[in-house]
Amino acid sequence: MTSTFVRRTVVNSTCIIVVVALTNCAGGSRSSHAALAPAAVVDWSAVDAAMGRAGVAQSDDVHRFNMPRSDLRVTVDGVVLRPSFALGSWLAMKPVADGVMAMGDLVLTGEEIEPVLSRLQAGGIEQTAIHHHVIRESPRVLYVHMHGHGNPVVIARAVHDAVALTGTPPAAAPSTAPATPFALDTTALGRALGYSGRINGGVYQVTVPRTEVIRDGGVVIPAVMGLGTAINFQPTGDGKAAITGDFVLTAAEVNPVIRALRDGGIEVTSLHNHLLNDEPRLFFMHFWANDDAITLAQTLRGALAKTASVAPTVR
Repeated sequence: MTSTFVRRTVVNSTCIIVVVALTNCAGGSRSSHAALAPAAVVDWSAVDAAMGRAGVAQSDDVHRFNMPRSDLRVTVDGVVLRPSFALGSWLAMKPVADGVMAMGDLVLTGEEIEPVLSRLQAGGIEQTAIHHHVIRESPRVLYVHMHGHGNPVVIARAVHDAVALTGTPPAAAPSTAPATPFALDTTALGRALGYSGRINGGVYQVTVPRTEVIRDGGVVIPAVMGLGTAINFQPTGDGKAAITGDFVLTAAEVNPVIRALRDGGIEVTSLHNHLLNDEPRLFFMHFWANDDAITLAQTLRGALAKTASVAPTVR
């Protein structure tokens, strides 16, 4: 059965992180014809209410919910990871013909994983991958990847109920405190990397889209739904930064990128899939280093040059 929605368009301890796949919540399977039909109109205020927090409008008509695990204290090699660096749960939705396509991550402790997966499955949500992204972290952090399709309110309610079983804090009110000066020269970082980003939660975040169209089940998935190479810089003092994120790669790009990263002293910490039905088939390569930020940015730029990413935007 097809539902109709109203869209509001706005511009612009052990740990485990979960990415989930959702079945068609209205019953029945998705078809390629549905992927080509006009997108449904979504009442985002109703979806926000079901999630229990406000979403943020992104490019490509995507609506994203951020759920940082600020209750967790995770360290790697003595570096305390900020939630926006590597511990941010999120859910993103894009309207399609019969509802939305939804993708995201949930950050969980070891004790939370089984009850959360049971609740997600009961809500029609399928898991597509469970793995780690970083190494030597304490407590242990893993990730389970998710993708969804169907009625956005039903999806939001299912994710809300699963998140309610965790220690994830409720949505915080916007901070009115003055912004703390960022400890890295982001202009110089942009020149070294070739791409600019934004400061979020004390972390400089950069997303680099790929050049080809990426689909899942026939639906075009934009980079803002986790399909752009993500690079995060967290200052660690004296011009240094811890870096993490993931390269989005085709099979032919995997080993050239490994070599480029290793030649520059950046560790490759994980290699895996995030999706089940992606076209082209993609692999996600996670990395870690803590060193001079500009030098690391130059190495990352060389690795990006081995991929079909959009051309550098900063000269």
